[in-house]
Amino acid sequence: MTAIRVSGVTKRYGSLTALDSVDLEVERGEFFGLLGPNGAGKTTLISIIAGLVRANSGTVAVMGHDVVDDYRAARLSLGVVPQELAFDPFFTVRETLVFQSGYFGLTNNRAWIDEVLANLGLSSRADSNMRALSGGMKRRVLVAQALVHKPPVIVLDEPTAGVDVELRQTLWAFVRRLNREGHTIVLTTHYLEEAQALCQRIAMLKSGSVIALDTTRALLSHIEGVQMIVRARGVLPPSVLVHRIDERDGAIVLRLAQPADVGRVLADCAAAGCEIEDLEVGRADLEDVFLQLMADRAESERIPALATA
Repeated sequence: MTAIRVSGVTKRYGSLTALDSVDLEVERGEFFGLLGPNGAGKTTLISIIAGLVRANSGTVAVMGHDVVDDYRAARLSLGVVPQELAFDPFFTVRETLVFQSGYFGLTNNRAWIDEVLANLGLSSRADSNMRALSGGMKRRVLVAQALVHKPPVIVLDEPTAGVDVELRQTLWAFVRRLNREGHTIVLTTHYLEEAQALCQRIAMLKSGSVIALDTTRALLSHIEGVQMIVRARGVLPPSVLVHRIDERDGAIVLRLAQPADVGRVLADCAAAGCEIEDLEVGRADLEDVFLQLMADRAESERIPALATA
């Protein structure tokens, strides 16, 4: 069974088209990444999946349940961790989760609540008022709320934004476990190394449209060769600069066709009297693929605009 099916979804806010005929499917048990720059439409799509926003056209189903026509079953199948920190300041952590359980008709959920608290490092704060928690602890409670009814589909919208390393490691260990147990995970994040490490497939959005949808491995193969980051004293020779694709904090990023080209670059630098201060060599990562696809999309949008000018 498909966990999430999005078919021809368009959402407009006045003259702004937030989503433009989006089609995608997330398979049951998959760890799926939804990536894109700010304003790409990720949160709008999640809001439509969660039933918080109505699409102008198209359909969405969660575990086979239409989010409009069969919204009760669809929402029961879904747990969403939102970007924003939203909480009731009058309840303790445990009371928050007990009330959340009640919303889904669960009256004897203490054992699972205790397990969620333990796995998210919240046991010691279970009886603390929500107002007394740090921002990172509040975010842990949001994750717990999304999991309290054991939904088969879990959507994490920027779950680690602004949180410490400990929470990230704790959260990902628990989420990986849930995924192994059969839960479908959908992740949006600006930390692309997380998406690369966790997600089996990835969709990339820009300006409300899906511009890439493939396995993580296939996307990484989009950019072939090796990447070389060089920090040098002196001017790099033209034979080296021809491979330049970017500059990061004073270092030059080169893309080379094959590993053997690394030796040639170093030899050309030495011959030009250019002293290498720092060097890093590796394969292209998901961030490189993301930036390249976004740049390709921007160029394809620019050319028609020039043609009609």
